[in-house]
Amino acid sequence: MAKPKLALIPAAQGDKFYSVLPSDGVGDFDFTRGSSATRINAQGLIETVADTSSRLNYDLLNGKVVNCPHYLLEPARTNSITYSEDFSNAYWLSGATPNNEVSPNGTLTAYTNLASGIYPVNQTSIDSTIVNTGSIFAKSNPNGSNIMTLNLNRYGSGDAVICTFDLLLGTFGTVANNGTASQGTAKIENFGNGWYRCSLSGISSTTSGGLSFNPIGNCFIYGAQVEQGSYSTSYIPTNGTAITRAAESADGSGDAATFNDSEGVLMAEIRALANDGTTRRFSISDGSYSNRITLELDESSNTLKVFVISANTTYYSPSEVLSDITNYNKVAIKYKQNDFALWINGFEFDVDNSGDTPINLSQMQFADGNGSDAPLYGKTRELQYFDSALTDAQLETLTSWTSLQEMITSQLYTNY
Repeated sequence: MAKPKLALIPAAQGDKFYSVLPSDGVGDFDFTRGSSATRINAQGLIETVADTSSRLNYDLLNGKVVNCPHYLLEPARTNSITYSEDFSNAYWLSGATPNNEVSPNGTLTAYTNLASGIYPVNQTSIDSTIVNTGSIFAKSNPNGSNIMTLNLNRYGSGDAVICTFDLLLGTFGTVANNGTASQGTAKIENFGNGWYRCSLSGISSTTSGGLSFNPIGNCFIYGAQVEQGSYSTSYIPTNGTAITRAAESADGSGDAATFNDSEGVLMAEIRALANDGTTRRFSISDGSYSNRITLELDESSNTLKVFVISANTTYYSPSEVLSDITNYNKVAIKYKQNDFALWINGFEFDVDNSGDTPINLSQMQFADGNGSDAPLYGKTRELQYFDSALTDAQLETLTSWTSLQEMITSQLYTNY
């Protein structure tokens, strides 16, 4: 196998996405985020990182850390729950009591929900014609209930999205849409030590108003969050006010000497955050749309697209529907004059023997060719760039799983 000219394997946090090749740092991505954020660390615990730090995040399978870390990029989100951990505060109706139960951040900060209903009294006015997602970490209480119900609704209104979660089985029931509520979806994630993050998304009312959050049942609770969007993002702690986690970006990798205009291969092992109707792109370009090699995750249709554009003319643009774009996929794009190919997970999906290659390639970014549009919010396990076209055998090896076990854990499948 040829040696890559640029290689990124997530291994360190800081103001960069650090590339191991080239060794002089030219391949490092400049990272920005204007706020602190949380990650899942190597011990599987929620941990806060500073606003200047990128995030090495770890995947969990059955509540345990699996595989190597990935770099995480997320859009801006605001947690409108102003007391996300202090459930004894008057902000919460009926309240809850502190308990010496270790929370998902590894400290004795979990609460016990003793009331039949607990939800915010002081509502924040948000547009409830938009899909919102409420989430909370919950754990079964041996002295209480295994079942918890989440409601997303206008405070004082019967319009609600409702779902019941089983904290022993790690499952959820049918999502109900009452009144004018709609588009309800649910998710449950195993965070280990009996903790699950229960999430519920939907539109609670056709009119503007407050959004309430209502877990019911005697269980341990931690980390409540309500955010605008169709899926839950990483936890945003609050203590008296709504907090926004700023959008993240990573760009500026490489220079004109790194990339070969005539031929090369771009390989990435990535996954989207959700199939939510947005478009996310990763590019090598001259800083514009006119000359670029772009990998696109079309999150409205589980579709992966490729664009090879030279002098503002598109010469190669295959697309493939994947089984699930939120799974990791190993993708390689080969480009050479009249010789293009797309490989995914060890298989050649498309070839084209006609077309020109881009010129003046000088930078790589987690966005479109201009470095700012359609940022690729997702998880990245590795990137490799080769300044020569690889053989079919090399491309197969580059994009294949090395074993059945690697494929199982990479896709976060349960191996019974």
